[in-house]
Amino acid sequence: MNTVNLGCIADDFTGACDLANNLVAGGMRVLLLTGVPTRALAFATQESSLTVPFDAVVVALKSRTTSPKDAAVQSLAALRWLQAQGARQIYLKYCSTFDSTAQGNIGPVCDALMDALETDFTIATPAFPDNKRTVFKGHLFVGDTLLSESGMQNHPLTPMGDANLVRVLQAQTRRLVGLVDYAAVARGADTVRERIKDLKAQGVGIAIVDAISNDDLMRLGLSLKDMPLVTGGSGVAIGLPQNFGITPSEKASFLPKAEGLQAVVSGSCSLATNAQVQAFVAAGLPGLAIDPLRMTSGENAVHEALAWAAPLLQNGPVLVYSTAESTAIKKVQSRLGVEQSGAWVERTLAAIAKGLVQLGVRQLIVAGGETSGACVQALGIPQMQIGPQIAPGVPWCHAFSDSMPLHIALKSGNFGGDDFFTDAFKMLA
Repeated sequence: MNTVNLGCIADDFTGACDLANNLVAGGMRVLLLTGVPTRALAFATQESSLTVPFDAVVVALKSRTTSPKDAAVQSLAALRWLQAQGARQIYLKYCSTFDSTAQGNIGPVCDALMDALETDFTIATPAFPDNKRTVFKGHLFVGDTLLSESGMQNHPLTPMGDANLVRVLQAQTRRLVGLVDYAAVARGADTVRERIKDLKAQGVGIAIVDAISNDDLMRLGLSLKDMPLVTGGSGVAIGLPQNFGITPSEKASFLPKAEGLQAVVSGSCSLATNAQVQAFVAAGLPGLAIDPLRMTSGENAVHEALAWAAPLLQNGPVLVYSTAESTAIKKVQSRLGVEQSGAWVERTLAAIAKGLVQLGVRQLIVAGGETSGACVQALGIPQMQIGPQIAPGVPWCHAFSDSMPLHIALKSGNFGGDDFFTDAFKMLA
């Protein structure tokens, strides 16, 4: 019988891939499931074509921007299922920019999982140095800039105006929030454990943890070996495989050979994705911008995009995007409303992604967390095997879309260099 060493719950689909990517890099074989399964896990079945056991299972939810109550309900359902599969440790994954509102969802979900696991303490840190996310003195930095000055203060759904994570999380949880600062982390796992012991004696239930390098995360990982619940961005994952006696191996990232046509669908409005879209178009590759205001007539927008793409796909990758600057997005939101405009964008791009696959696309990149969730659901993808890393936090995956094999990469908006789209296809080739 397979033993699931680590059972993971991710609040969006790109975050799930991000987490799985780091676990694979550490040598774990990882299966990603989209949504809470309704049946027990089959580790090696003819129907799934999965012939190896898995060390970690990641359940990808679409709960990052739902109501705090709904996010907690979804996360508890995932927890119950993972417990039924024998998961030895639970990992809650959220975004490396810790973006959330004053009401949640990070704090309420942490509270719900801690209650269910009957544990009185966990840690929280979005640190991911490989993607320039570091935490020092409890403050989150994006590169050399505080989170609150990084552009995330203009996020259309979860604007982040405060980089002090202790303060941000304390507003969302009924538990006392403390800090394991860099002085403890730098000294190693034993010192971190002692600091945790002191915090628990003070009544602290959740501790933000400083980390500015991968070495910090490896030391932190050792201190978490016996913790029932770990919470963080995907960076913490690099220090966990060692606790199960697992070491890096190329076999963990093996995927079948890629075939078929290539396309990119982008709904992210992050600074990084804007630069990636501009680089793709500047390279002379075909890109089609979809005006969110025209998505109210969604069927027409989908039909026009697919008619545009069909004759171009044979010549190389195409890009369909709604990506825009934050000022343009705010204009759309002011006319249509935040929720309605977001739903139209997701629904339209998901329909376009499905149409592209029907046209023969078998190598698909999707940019943006909410867009990725909508596309995966529209394509009917129940599970994905995680493959090699394209860029920190973004792996290629092998999925079955309505029984159709598909290589897919789900990219968080802020991840990847300017040439990410073209580099990804070159790597797969």
